[in-house]
Amino acid sequence: MSNIVAIVGRPNVGKSTLFNRLVGIRQAIVNEESGVTRDRNYGKSEWNGKEFSVIDTGGYVSNSDDIFEEEINKQVILAMEEADVVLFMVDVETGLTDLDENFARLLRNIRKPVYLVANKVDTSERMYETGEFYRMGIKSDLFGISSANGFGTGELLDAIVSHFREDTVENTEHLPRITIVGRPNVGKSSTINALIGEERNIVTEIAGTTRDSLHTHYTQFGHDFLLVDTAGLRKKAKVNEDVEFYSVMRSVRAIEESDVCMLLLDATRGIEAQDLNIFHLIEKNRKGVVIVVNKWDLVEKDNKTAIVFEKAIREKIAPFQDVDIVFASALTKQRLLKALELTIEVYHRRTQKLKTSELNRVMLEAIENYSPPMTKGKVVKIKYVTQLPTHAPSFAFYCNLPQYVRETYKRYLENKIRENWNFTGVPIQLFMRKK
Repeated sequence: MSNIVAIVGRPNVGKSTLFNRLVGIRQAIVNEESGVTRDRNYGKSEWNGKEFSVIDTGGYVSNSDDIFEEEINKQVILAMEEADVVLFMVDVETGLTDLDENFARLLRNIRKPVYLVANKVDTSERMYETGEFYRMGIKSDLFGISSANGFGTGELLDAIVSHFREDTVENTEHLPRITIVGRPNVGKSSTINALIGEERNIVTEIAGTTRDSLHTHYTQFGHDFLLVDTAGLRKKAKVNEDVEFYSVMRSVRAIEESDVCMLLLDATRGIEAQDLNIFHLIEKNRKGVVIVVNKWDLVEKDNKTAIVFEKAIREKIAPFQDVDIVFASALTKQRLLKALELTIEVYHRRTQKLKTSELNRVMLEAIENYSPPMTKGKVVKIKYVTQLPTHAPSFAFYCNLPQYVRETYKRYLENKIRENWNFTGVPIQLFMRKK
């Protein structure tokens, strides 16, 4: 991907606030607690007709023994290597610190445009205070800005886009969105890292490592879609931190904005109540779904283990059981590509449009073979069926008494649709309408 800007610096200087201003939405989590941003977070921005991607990074801390800070530092280095322009952010309110000076040493060896950005310049007096940052010896222009109110960001953006050409922008607006969801610590980030072949997302043994919803443009093996990693969804009673609450909300929003969800289960724990809650959330939003049982390499198996496991899953997700189930391992990469291919197939099934003539020929015959049961002495007659022009598959059945069609008969109609057309992994909606 070209035209990339990376925002880097020590913790708590306002990187995520600037990121949100540049992309125009509150995508990155902002909190006064340091270390909130952990993975590289991507967004799109536009200035003077030129589009570019923005990477928000965690705060860089040198000589730290903390497991998260060590991983964050790796992500910061990766972001700088990936970017075309680097914004080194400092805080004029706090002033020059040892962490700033240590980070500046890293930037001296980078052969790409680097801009020194002094944040929290809310008054004209503070603009004069930005001069002390020249002591770090970085040969670049210095911009005094306020990421909170937007002061000075126009001049900064002019400098940034001067390095970009308009014809190098990737268009990912209409690409399929594949979202990986699940409880905390089931291996969502590990799965994405295994699929793309690099340490894109931070992976630790600690649940809740991923906090933002992270987007990756996947173009390998002939595929072209957006792959989204999310924070683990846990029960509301266990969501204590404000930051984790926002993370859960981002994950829910990621499901709402997705086309297909890859629901990861932990093979060592089986399908639990929270897995079912996530599954029903996907179903409620009418998104495509593939169930991937991760960590399958850790399970002791015989020739019936997978059959028993799959039967238990289908019993619990009933009545919507028409779902692909894949037993995989992010660690060994076992069946990951199969899971990915099935996910793409689900996307195509979800977007298929059935011919009205063929739909009526099949379904009216099924209705004639088994008519709607009488209710209160009333006979229901269904005369016509059509697929509605919605994003998710929806079908309207036109009849004389739609209020008397029972849920059990609607399930019969849905099953007949699934028998004749492949909608595996795709929730279907049926509407009874007055003819």
